[in-house]
Amino acid sequence: MGDPIPAPVRAWYQAPISGFLATASDAIVGHLTSNGEFDSTVAQVEAWRRQIQLLKDWLRETDGWVLLEFTIPRMGRRIDAVVVMGSAVLVIEFKVGASEFEGRAIDQVWDYALDLKNFHEASHSAAIIPVLVATEARKCPTPRLAFAKDRVAIPVLLDAEEVRAFVVRLRKEIGGAPIEAREWAASGYRPTPTIVEAARALYMHHSVDAIARHDAGARNLALTSRRVEELVEEARATKKKIICFVTGVPGAGKTLVGLNVATRRRDESQPTHAVFLSGNAPLVAVLRAALTRDDYSRRKAAGEKVTKGGVAKPVKAFIQNVHHFRDEALLSDQPPVDRVVIFDEAQRAWNRAKTAAFMKQKKGRAAFEMAESAFLISYMDRHPDWSVIVCLVGGGQEIHTGEAGISEWLSACVREFPKWHVYISANLRDSEYAAGSALKLIEGRPNAYLDEALHLSVSMRSFRAENVSSFVKAVLDCDGIAARHAFEQLKARYPIVLTRDLQVAKRWIRSQARGSERAGLVASSKAMRLKPHAIDIRVAIDPVHWFLNERNDTRSSDFLEDCATEFQVQGLELDWTCVNWDGDLRYSGGRWSFHDFRGSRWENVKQQERQIYLRNAYRVLLTRARQGMVVFVPPGDPADSTRPPAYYDPTFEYLKGLGIPVLN
Repeated sequence: MGDPIPAPVRAWYQAPISGFLATASDAIVGHLTSNGEFDSTVAQVEAWRRQIQLLKDWLRETDGWVLLEFTIPRMGRRIDAVVVMGSAVLVIEFKVGASEFEGRAIDQVWDYALDLKNFHEASHSAAIIPVLVATEARKCPTPRLAFAKDRVAIPVLLDAEEVRAFVVRLRKEIGGAPIEAREWAASGYRPTPTIVEAARALYMHHSVDAIARHDAGARNLALTSRRVEELVEEARATKKKIICFVTGVPGAGKTLVGLNVATRRRDESQPTHAVFLSGNAPLVAVLRAALTRDDYSRRKAAGEKVTKGGVAKPVKAFIQNVHHFRDEALLSDQPPVDRVVIFDEAQRAWNRAKTAAFMKQKKGRAAFEMAESAFLISYMDRHPDWSVIVCLVGGGQEIHTGEAGISEWLSACVREFPKWHVYISANLRDSEYAAGSALKLIEGRPNAYLDEALHLSVSMRSFRAENVSSFVKAVLDCDGIAARHAFEQLKARYPIVLTRDLQVAKRWIRSQARGSERAGLVASSKAMRLKPHAIDIRVAIDPVHWFLNERNDTRSSDFLEDCATEFQVQGLELDWTCVNWDGDLRYSGGRWSFHDFRGSRWENVKQQERQIYLRNAYRVLLTRARQGMVVFVPPGDPADSTRPPAYYDPTFEYLKGLGIPVLN
C-alpha cells in the first residue's frame, strides 16, 4: 500500500505510484470499502475496480503519488483521483460508462481544481490540471493544455484510451520543481465556503472546523463557534439565561456561526435544541431550497423513497423566518419549544413604532407597545429556568425603514430583563454597529461581560483579499487616501474594474467565471434610471431561482439578465458581480449626495436615516463578490433630463481616481 502520508489525511487511499502499481486491485478496493462513510454498493465497487485498472494502465513508468477519494470538505464531495507528478497535480473525475462529456461534469472537475488552487496551501503555486474521463466516449484527439493566469488548466476531456498518451506527453511538457507529494497531501486546507455551501456541509454533519479556514493570526469561525457553544452549555448547566452578541465585518461568517450552532443542535429531542431565525426572507428561502434540493437528490440517489415535501419539513423546522417565530408567541403564554435561538442580522429587528403599527394593522393588537427585540426576549424569558439568545450583528447593514439597530436589544436588557447575563463582543463599541448610549448603560450593569472571542474580524467572503470591506468602507466614507491604499493591497488578488459600457461589463464577468462559479448583476433598489440599459429593478426576482438555478435558466443570476437589489442579496454572495451604479448616490465635491426618483425627476434625500439606508445599500452591493467585481457607471445622456452626464461623471472620475482600471 506504500508508506503512509502524515496527518491530516484527506484521501482514503494514498501511496507512491510504484506502491499503487504493486498492490493488488482487490486490496485497494478493500481499503476503500473499509471506510464506513462510503456507500459500498455493487455499482460503486465496480466503478472503483474500473478506475483502479485504468489508473494502473495509465501510470506505468510514471513517478509520483496517487490519492483516491480525496475529500473536499467545503463542497461536501470527493475527488475520484488525484495524481501528483512532477510539478503538476492532475485532478481526475471518472464517468464510468459515459459516452458524452456533460457540462455539469466539466464544471464539477473544474470546481475541484479551483478549490485546490484557492484553498489548499501547497496548490497555490502548482499547475493544476482537471481531467474528465468518459470511459465510453469516442476516441478524443489529445488536447493542448491551456492555463489561466493562476495555472489552473481548462478541463481536459479524454476517453479511456487517450489518458496514457496524455500522461506520457505531460511528463515531457511540464517543467518546474517537482512537488513533494507527502508535503502536498499534508498541507493546510483553508476553505472559505459560500453560505449555501456551508449550510449544505453543516447539514450533512460536517463540523465548522472541517469547512473553515484556520489562520493562526486571524480570529476564525472555529474560535467564535466554540465560545458560543460554551455559553450554551454554561446556561444549561447553571440554569441561567444568557444573551450574547456576535459581531463581524461583512462576509466574516456570522451566519455560518449561527448555522453551526443550529445544525449541531437541531434534534428536537435534545435539551439544547436550537433554531436559526432570520428576518431576511430571501436568505431563508435560498437556504431552505438549497438544503432541500441537496438532501432530496442525495437520498434519491441512495435509493430512498422520499418526497420533496417530506425532505423540506425538517429543514423548515430549524431555519425559520423570525417574524413567523414572533407570531407564534402571540398564540399562547407558553414558552417556545426551543431553548437556543439564533437571530441572524439582529440589528434589523423592528423598532417600537414599526412593531406596534404591524401588530395593530395585521394582528388586531392596538395596545401593543414593545419593540420587536424586547418581545422576542420576553418570549424566551418564559422558560422558567434557562435559555440562550445568540444575536448575530452586522455593521452598516441596516437597509430597511423601521430597523432599530442593536441599541434596542441592549436597551431592552437594561430596562426589562436585568436577570439575563449579557455577553458582548468587545467590538460592539465601534461606531458602525450603532450601539450608542445603550452600550454604556449595559456595560455598567451586573452580569454584563465583554468577550473578545465574539468578534469575527476577517472577511471570509472575499477569500482572495480580506480587506475588501475596508476598501468599500473607505470609498463610502469618501476617504480617498485610505481607499487608494486598500485598493493597492487587494488588486493583485481581487480584481476590480470600472466601465461605462454594460456589455463590456458582462463580457468581463463571463470571462472571469469558471466551473460553477456564479456571476450576477446587482443594483440599488433606488436605481430607477438604469432602464435604458435594460435593467429594471422594479421587476421582482425569485432569489431561489437567481442564486441556485443553472446558468442556462433565464431566471439564474448567471444569465446576466435579471438584476438583484440589496434586499435580495443581503446575507448571500456571488463569486463575481457587476455593480450597476445609478444616479441615486452621486459623488459631488468630496462627498455623497443622495437622491430618490419620484415620478419623472430625482429629488434630494434630506432625512439622515434615509441617507444611511442608501449608503448601506451600496455597502451591501459592493461586498457581495467573493472573487472580484466590475462597476458599471452609465455615461448618461445629454438629451435625457433624468440622466445627464453630470449625474454620473463625477462618480466615475472618483472611482477611477482611486486607481481602479477602466475597461473600454
